[in-house]
Amino acid sequence: MVYKSFDYFNNNFIGAKLKIMAIVTLTELLEAGVHFGHQARRWNPQMFNYIYTEKNGIHIIDLVQTAQLLTEAYELIKQASSEGKSFLFVGTKQQAAGIIAQEAKRCGAYYVNQRWLGGMLTNWVTIRSRVEYLKDLEYKEANGIIDELPKKEAALVRRKLEKLRKNLDGIKNMRNIPDTVIIVDQKREFTAIQECVKLNIPIICILDTNCDPKYVDIPIPANDDAIRSIKLIVSKIADAICEGQSGSINSNKIDEVEELEIN
Repeated sequence: MVYKSFDYFNNNFIGAKLKIMAIVTLTELLEAGVHFGHQARRWNPQMFNYIYTEKNGIHIIDLVQTAQLLTEAYELIKQASSEGKSFLFVGTKQQAAGIIAQEAKRCGAYYVNQRWLGGMLTNWVTIRSRVEYLKDLEYKEANGIIDELPKKEAALVRRKLEKLRKNLDGIKNMRNIPDTVIIVDQKREFTAIQECVKLNIPIICILDTNCDPKYVDIPIPANDDAIRSIKLIVSKIADAICEGQSGSINSNKIDEVEELEIN
């Protein structure tokens, strides 16, 4: 197996540095541990083009491509946000759950961070009915109606309420299926990806070295296990949504994204 040389990495990043500085720097990526992939024996050959080298049995991700693809995702999301498109963040692993909720709330997006319910998108009508039931229970809780029930019945209702909140709180205000889905950990969230593919919903996904890029529209090669790596990338995407909402770009014209120079 032949990996990219150091000169490739050095020369290409020097050529790209000025353009990507506004989105992410090499220092940020390195400090967040974005470059650490999985053990080489666990790799998916489809990720070969996104791997820089192997060190001590660990694949090292090509940060030039991470920066390029994150910049591309940023610009596309910013434009879509300026047009009023909706976004759904998905990340149910422990390392991602808190970050997903925090960043989605910050930019006014929807999120799933506990459990992906089968049919959450492909059977949206049914899921929507569960969301309405959640809202009804929350109304009853807020107005003291649950407190008036017999003790056992009230306890049962509260357990149902907490379970619904856990699974559906992040999509409680989502009226229709989202325009774009952002996913952390392709392998864990593969059911969500299958539903997006079936409904032709664009997917932006953080891909570690054991993933398959053919299932997503914009792959962002990166460490999908480290909290700092997830935080960096998800926060940049949330920033793009916020920037698009602020009206800082022309809604009729997306800023051109210059290609990284290949020397």
